[in-house]
Amino acid sequence: MATEPISALSTTDAVASWETNAAYWDSTITKDGNKYWRRLQEPSLCRLLTPTISSSSSCRALELATGNGLCARWLARNGAGSVLATDASEKMLELAQAHSRDSEGTAEEKAIRWRRVDVTSEPDLAALVRDEGRFEVILMNMAIMDVADLKPLANALRGLLAEGGVFVATLLHPVFFTSNAARNIEVRFDPATGDLEVIRGKIIREYMSVPPTLGIAVPGQPEKQLYFHRPMHEIFTTFFKAGLVMDAMEELAFTEEDAEARIESSSNYTQLPAILSFRMRLG
Repeated sequence: MATEPISALSTTDAVASWETNAAYWDSTITKDGNKYWRRLQEPSLCRLLTPTISSSSSCRALELATGNGLCARWLARNGAGSVLATDASEKMLELAQAHSRDSEGTAEEKAIRWRRVDVTSEPDLAALVRDEGRFEVILMNMAIMDVADLKPLANALRGLLAEGGVFVATLLHPVFFTSNAARNIEVRFDPATGDLEVIRGKIIREYMSVPPTLGIAVPGQPEKQLYFHRPMHEIFTTFFKAGLVMDAMEELAFTEEDAEARIESSSNYTQLPAILSFRMRLG
């Protein structure tokens, strides 16, 4: 009996779940982003991308896995001369374009073009290189853990990055999130003060080898999605082998200002980073 490689099956399932969840995800995250965006992702992207974007008024930017276009609009607002926003999900692209039309006629709206690209597809990526050439900025925000195979993307970056260009990505932290880490909460009274203390930690039982898992991005979404865990060395080595070098990395954690009443909320784990961000260039 013929069988498909697991990566092919996983890619199909991963994209299908985003087609199903697109409208709900968009209505929950909104076109302006959620707390993860405002408090963690956007500040990091400013630090990692602003030097490159501001170096040229004609900076060409490519966004991979744009979702509802949040980062594409951010790139256009923050100085990119042109933005090509891509995603494997047709429904996500439709939502992204609809948000862009809300600002029809503005410089932001005029700067953005849209294209369907599956970053696991070598033909899609080869066509992208052939049709679009090179970019000073390539951004992939919060999507690496949704991708079954990173090798096609890593190899394509050699033909997509301009000289001096940067590839920046953010993802759920491999140690504290995609490893299926368990949240541990202790409630006790401090014997010295008598005050109630909540002590939070995470228990990590697996890290080096974790199979694809089903999970949720936002509570209540119609269908669970696939997550693909990789230890950090595996993520980085994939790009290193393709000829890229890393010149910046940040681990992003919430602060006490972000505390929520829900005791198990990720926002309350201020000593454990929720997101990993990094920047790479051609070596």
